[in-house]
Amino acid sequence: MRNQQILLAARPSGAIKPSDFKLVDAPMPVPGTGEVLVEVHYLAVEPAMKGWMEARVDYVAPVEIDSVMRGPGAGVVIASNDPDLPEGTPVTGQLGWQRYVVSDGNSVPLRKLPQGIPLPLALNVLGITGLTAYFGMLDIGAPGEGDTVLVSGAAGATGSVAGQLARIQGARVIGIAGGAEKCSWLVDELGFDGAINYKAEDTAARVKALCPQGVNVYFDNVGGDILDIALAHLADGARVVLCGGISRYNESGPIPGPVNYFNLVYRRARMEGFIVLDYQERFGQAVRALSDWLQSGQLHSRETVLQGFSQLPQALMGLFDGNNIGKQLVEVDR
Repeated sequence: MRNQQILLAARPSGAIKPSDFKLVDAPMPVPGTGEVLVEVHYLAVEPAMKGWMEARVDYVAPVEIDSVMRGPGAGVVIASNDPDLPEGTPVTGQLGWQRYVVSDGNSVPLRKLPQGIPLPLALNVLGITGLTAYFGMLDIGAPGEGDTVLVSGAAGATGSVAGQLARIQGARVIGIAGGAEKCSWLVDELGFDGAINYKAEDTAARVKALCPQGVNVYFDNVGGDILDIALAHLADGARVVLCGGISRYNESGPIPGPVNYFNLVYRRARMEGFIVLDYQERFGQAVRALSDWLQSGQLHSRETVLQGFSQLPQALMGLFDGNNIGKQLVEVDR
């Protein structure tokens, strides 16, 4: 047994590079009184990590240089001095990019998982990804029967769940994704009513064709030109949910706002951003609902998994190239 960690070596300038990280050998942590030792099995990567690396977000502290890269993970307790977390307990939390981590349950907050839940699922639909889709789509977007819902980044982790939740509410759902394989997955497996391949089609023309009465709910994961297209096709009383803006994360310097924002006035529409951490008191409610939909077969999940701890930087960089379908995970070789 040995521990390894991946540290933040430099703040990115433009796109993330392998040299922004460094892999180091670290002492094997030993649990003290009231502590547990967690062996990390899976780590998830998120677009928001780039903001943590750049220190340009203000709702969480930045990752400091030469600190372990922050990131959600799932693993198993392999040594315990805490009767509430005995050996063999599966847990999730912000475990960070390391093979092993010690916690008293508070220093690194741990969430105990029910036995039988696959660890990848706990980092996907039953983790922050699913929670983000749940509150963003259902609380802010509030789709209803017969509404037309447009989702960008629809084949990604959050977008794929958000679109399915809108479908469960009786809405008509159109997804925007990059590539024929992703678009086929949205329609054939997830039950979307249509999909637009922004890499090969005229996105504006396709939105107009597939949303002839306008867009009632737009769930935005990308920003940029696609946000502008959606704003131009809003229905009266539309809701625009600002969840992410991956198209802008690698940009430097001032970033222009949407050109078509004034259509919010013409259409008496609302555009609202949110942070999922503001809904913590309701996380249990959301997980129960998501679990029920998974068990009933109304909700599906998918993960793209890279093998090997050293693949974490590559996995994160790949998000910005659209290499993943569903949730991007790394399985830690043990």
